[in-house]
Amino acid sequence: MINKGLSKVGIFLLNVLSLLPLFILYRLADAFYVLIFYVFGYRRKVVKENLINAFPEKSTSEINDIEKRFYKFLSSLFIEVIKMKSISKKELNKRVKFKNTDLVEAYLKNNESVLFCSSHYGNYEWVCMAIGLNFSGEHYPIYKPLSSEAFNNWFLTMRSKFGNRMVSMRQTLRAIQSSKNKPTMFTFGSDQAPSKDESNYWTTFLNQESSIQLGVEKIARKTNRPVFYLKINYLKRGYYEVDCVPICLNPAETAEFEITEMHTHFLEDMIKEAPAYWLWSHRRWKYKPEQKVQKVVVRDQDIMDAIV
Repeated sequence: MINKGLSKVGIFLLNVLSLLPLFILYRLADAFYVLIFYVFGYRRKVVKENLINAFPEKSTSEINDIEKRFYKFLSSLFIEVIKMKSISKKELNKRVKFKNTDLVEAYLKNNESVLFCSSHYGNYEWVCMAIGLNFSGEHYPIYKPLSSEAFNNWFLTMRSKFGNRMVSMRQTLRAIQSSKNKPTMFTFGSDQAPSKDESNYWTTFLNQESSIQLGVEKIARKTNRPVFYLKINYLKRGYYEVDCVPICLNPAETAEFEITEMHTHFLEDMIKEAPAYWLWSHRRWKYKPEQKVQKVVVRDQDIMDAIV
């Protein structure tokens, strides 16, 4: 009961904070950076270890530079997430620009659906919100529910306010089956690590053995929906450009795990190009491969069969 009450107070304060203009919020972000980097050292050990393992060729000074730039960006990202509560359509469209959308729209206008690969890179939250404003089809972002019901509902309200239809990871196949007769976009966080029990496929990602989610590939190969990667480019503080890059237009013709390798190495190249804007504080590599499994059991097979 106490935790629930504290959550409500916290959400109220965040909603009030969201009403401030961004130029003031960014000043708060500067102060927040000092606190999480220098005072509290928020997950610095995790970040440092991730960076060193990912870039063994970089010098200590280079790693330190990426680390500081990451924390400065993380502070701004925190503020930008809070701003989602009050941001207007006009403001969001000014700050998130899409390019190369014609091919995606061609599928949607032909009553066909597409799959988007995304990642915890740049302001993925604003990008996800903006998709609902920039494309003609219905948008279904896949999300992992938070443990706090109050904060989970708060995030769902913000994420869906511009028309997005949020879908819990466990409900993905059912959502695809129920919407199969209309043009849709399903967006997957392709860098989200599976649980230990669901770590069925491992590959090398950023110089480390990494378990990879197989949801995008399983659905793409079953439905032959084209796969696009949402390449997020950080332009300057609070401004992003999103390139809709086709990485597989005929999934049914691919070999097993081919699409998974495609989107994994696409993200790797994107991170290497500008490493400060990926979520290095995430414990991405907390599980290690005890045995590489090359056979994947597809759950809810009856639902998968009903999709096509």
